[in-house]
Amino acid sequence: MAKKFPDRPKHPERTCWGCDRYCAASAMLCGNGSERSQHPVELFGEDWREWGETSADGSPGAAPKPPGNTRIS
Repeated sequence: MAKKFPDRPKHPERTCWGCDRYCAASAMLCGNGSERSQHPVELFGEDWREWGETSADGSPGAAPKPPGNTRIS
């Protein structure tokens, strides 16, 4: 059984989030690349769990736009 994925860990930078082992960043066992996988809170901010649940007008299913310029030419 997989471990419960924490929503807001106190120190996400200390752990690799790439698999169910959640190894310390200094002792990764799975060899899943040469760098640790970041926690979503590090990538998307504190409200990462709410993304995609409702849109700005309150209708379900539509994801809000991420911050910044996402325009692709």
